[in-house]
Amino acid sequence: MSRAANRLQLLINHLDRSPALLHASPVSALAVSSSPPQTFRYTLDNELLTPEQRLFYEENGFIVVKNLVSDADIERFRSAFERICKQEVKIPGLVVMRDVAIAKSEFVADQKAVSKLQDFQEDPELFRYCALPQILEYVECITGPNIMAMHTMLINKPPDAGKKTSRHPMHQDLHYFPFRPADRIVCAWTAMEAISRQNGCLVVLPGTHTGTLKEHDYPTWEGGVNKMYHGVRDYDPQHPRVHLEMAKGDTVFFHPLLIHGSGMNRTQGFRKAISCHYASADCFYIDVKGTTQENIEKEVKEIASRRYDVDDSITLQDVWALRGRLVQGERTTL
Repeated sequence: MSRAANRLQLLINHLDRSPALLHASPVSALAVSSSPPQTFRYTLDNELLTPEQRLFYEENGFIVVKNLVSDADIERFRSAFERICKQEVKIPGLVVMRDVAIAKSEFVADQKAVSKLQDFQEDPELFRYCALPQILEYVECITGPNIMAMHTMLINKPPDAGKKTSRHPMHQDLHYFPFRPADRIVCAWTAMEAISRQNGCLVVLPGTHTGTLKEHDYPTWEGGVNKMYHGVRDYDPQHPRVHLEMAKGDTVFFHPLLIHGSGMNRTQGFRKAISCHYASADCFYIDVKGTTQENIEKEVKEIASRRYDVDDSITLQDVWALRGRLVQGERTTL
């Protein structure tokens, strides 16, 4: 067995640990080296993560925390999502995204299926997720004490209609973000129900967070691609991958350069997850002109111009500055 295959087997065995072991060490973090490095790059000194757990994130770019969010909280988020789908409430700035190929909605029969809510920061109930203390204590291990909630999503992967539009191309989240440093940005992604390979769990390429931001664009998929679902143009398809099968309430924290995506939902139900991208308030904005991120800036500006009737002078930085909300500490640079 190759070294890469051995490492992948270790990861898979670790994610399949027994509940007793998970109770003893609640973070999915396995030491894959006999001794920790002299310094840690991707995590900050803290009293929450053990050196072995920190090493797992350093080497792989993600950690899974079991049973972090309660059933009661998840049901409240689910109810808030339903009210929005039924148009019982109208949330300023909220973007309701619908699948390009699926006409059967979950709650409203004559509408296309809602595949995602984006920018729910003005909804008090959904935004409560971003400020959950048990989430923030892990986020702080990566961002430091001054924490901004920058990007919010509730993903509602619909049953695939046969055109494979429910899958999400492999990508790096940093492609969408005009702020740095990348190492002080992290996503928290919580399963709102049991998530498996059958209903389209996250797929990650461990260790790719140590690389650089790659060029992204829409993949040339037969059947179409949902709006804003850009994919990495150049990555090694033979790279070892891990399918993150998760129970309701499990949360994965991952680096914005980690290459990840998700497969089709082959079930009849909708697969829900809620997430927030956090950044240190000490991060700073960059100009993406002349970089691989120019295409996403152009697309975001076009959408903002149509929705808010603003002129072409708006920048990607302006859009993100509007989205960001302080959830802990002080708002400094961002």
